[in-house]
Amino acid sequence: MQLSNLKIAVVGAGYGGAAAAKALSLLGAQVDVYEQASRIREVGAGIGLRPATMDRFRQWGIFDAIAGVSSPSDYFEILDATATPMLKEAWPGTDSYAEPTRTHLIHRGDFIDALLGVLPDGMLHLGRRLEAVTDLGDRARLAFADGSTVEADLVVGADGIKSVVRRELFSTKEPVFSGEHAYRAVIDLADTHGMCPDDNLRMYIGRGTKVYLLPLRHRGQVSFDITALCPDDTWAPRITHADLLATVEGFDERIVAMTRDLDLGTVNVRAVYDIDPVERWHTDSVVLVGDAAHSMLHHQGQGANSAIEDAGALADALRAADSVPEALAAYRATRKPVTDELQRISRQGWTEQEIDDVFPGQKPGAVAGNVGRQTP
Repeated sequence: MQLSNLKIAVVGAGYGGAAAAKALSLLGAQVDVYEQASRIREVGAGIGLRPATMDRFRQWGIFDAIAGVSSPSDYFEILDATATPMLKEAWPGTDSYAEPTRTHLIHRGDFIDALLGVLPDGMLHLGRRLEAVTDLGDRARLAFADGSTVEADLVVGADGIKSVVRRELFSTKEPVFSGEHAYRAVIDLADTHGMCPDDNLRMYIGRGTKVYLLPLRHRGQVSFDITALCPDDTWAPRITHADLLATVEGFDERIVAMTRDLDLGTVNVRAVYDIDPVERWHTDSVVLVGDAAHSMLHHQGQGANSAIEDAGALADALRAADSVPEALAAYRATRKPVTDELQRISRQGWTEQEIDDVFPGQKPGAVAGNVGRQTP
């Protein structure tokens, strides 16, 4: 297959879209990215980039761009609401390069900026909201809200949990509400009352609430996330400060104090959704990646990592195959079993009683300091 003659249209400039654009452009293909937003503004807070993800960035020659706006981390810890340790485990590492690769903690906005910053000039097209996709067999046509159309040999649907590409060609099933809300803010390190002494992720659980403290050392800040049970399935619900404080009732007083001090105007409030596994990911000329293919709950911290891995696997498949349809089939065969399992695990609960189901053999109260088993 002559990759340099391949015209590829990527729909969406999030993690998956930007990563796919970078990986595919390195094949020599002509790549264009179409993003509905008129400007890129990633809200939310921090995420962890796993070693396999960072290794992809090494492979694509952009490791330094990501490492420059992130902090390496050695382990994660799970504690109960009163800050009693329940589980402490090293992040998995890889030795595939001269230096072992570590997990890196990064702000979502910094991550998107870094990814988009390594794309060639002119590749990104903003303000292009997709309305329809037509599968033409050996190519596909995109129709945008501004009246313009684009045809490409391969369309990569990286347009997120509400994917138009998925709805048009693969599944009309709606996203699934988890019964939870996520409240996310970024606060100064000095305002954490000493709860972030190093560059490692800590999660506190109790009474259906999970509190994540993810250091962003390169910013001098901390990602402060609260995920709590709530029956309101409004995508962007309205809450009061009292509502927020109620989610951490009974937690360590330092967490209560951090919550009390939050400026509600700086808190990103979202109902938490995922999607059921999608059986078909591709036609002969259209393929899904990232949340469009397998949006998952954030409890395993694998959404962004999975999108990056999708991008790498898609590029690998195209490089190895004799045709686009063959490559897309190989890509799905490689990635879908992995993401199906991550979607399943991410839906499991995180009460004190359920941790042993998520981390088999790691019983609460008996594992502080145990670093034997690696997370998915």
